[in-house]
Amino acid sequence: MLQRGRRCDGARLAAVLWLGLIASGQAADGAASAPVAGPNATAAADALRTVRPQVVAASPGATQALMLGLARAGTRAVAVGERGVVLEIEGGTSRQVAGVPMDATLTSVHFVDAETGWAAGHWGAILHTTDGGRHWAPQRTDLSQDRPLFAVHFLDARHGVAVGLWSLVLVTADGGQTWETVTMPTPPGARKADLNLLGLFADGAGRLWATGERGLVAVSDDRGRNWRYVSTGAKGSLWCGIALADGGLLVAGQRGALWRSDDGGQNWRSLDSGGRSSITALASAGDQVIAVGLDGYYAVSSDGGRSFAAQPRPDRLSLTAAVPNGAGGWWLGSRAGVVSQAAASPANAASAPRKP
Repeated sequence: MLQRGRRCDGARLAAVLWLGLIASGQAADGAASAPVAGPNATAAADALRTVRPQVVAASPGATQALMLGLARAGTRAVAVGERGVVLEIEGGTSRQVAGVPMDATLTSVHFVDAETGWAAGHWGAILHTTDGGRHWAPQRTDLSQDRPLFAVHFLDARHGVAVGLWSLVLVTADGGQTWETVTMPTPPGARKADLNLLGLFADGAGRLWATGERGLVAVSDDRGRNWRYVSTGAKGSLWCGIALADGGLLVAGQRGALWRSDDGGQNWRSLDSGGRSSITALASAGDQVIAVGLDGYYAVSSDGGRSFAAQPRPDRLSLTAAVPNGAGGWWLGSRAGVVSQAAASPANAASAPRKP
């Protein structure tokens, strides 16, 4: 778990939470690096204040960039990642989206329909699209403090939430035209509300779930304005979660932790994930659920997320995100762009990756 210091340089934090972990392909528990403190922190804060967001330049290597977020947009998918690179994936091809107005590393993307979506990331950045991710407009940045956003989720075209470093929670009721900061309660056993919130998802009842450190999940019944904490029993950080078609909930994270609840989060049980690599994303299509993570971790459930069969990818490519491609397979975000998986089965998980 990351321990809070006086300040934390955004680029360094990215190295701890995403960039370093994914690029190295190593499952880490956050103790691998400490936040910047003292004089270095002051210098980092000063550097942040001098940042001037730039339009993302076109690059022939963009399709090989580290992608941290991935979402369906109708029949297509949109991926976001390092230095503001956005990719559009359709059929068997991917291409860089031109003219993204901000070169902050983007960690998450979410669409409420084929056209309307949001992306969030470092510098507290939130971007909005109304044409399926082909063009983006900035809605928010905050260069006064070094608190990146790690996840964004909208319940509908107006009500959305973004979460991030040190219990940062933002809510909007007007489609992101304005964002309000929510004061989070103090987690059990803590002195202050400084829990890093790493993932965000909604269940069928409209409740929001934010995965965090120390095996805790924050839950909101009112579109993100008030929260309570639920302990899953996990010991480390939970990077991601998903609500399943049968009402079950899955959360996953460090060292292959995978936990399930079938009673709305009141009780949780640990599942065998088949590995020790940190799990970064969960995705489902019907009764099929997949979990992906560092070191090429890839696991499949064919019983609605009750049990998983895992087989590492031969290339050990670290994976960061997953969505169904609509043709029985999957698009997977990775440290080398977006790769496609022909079918969601361990046998196919062992096949070589293909660039879409």
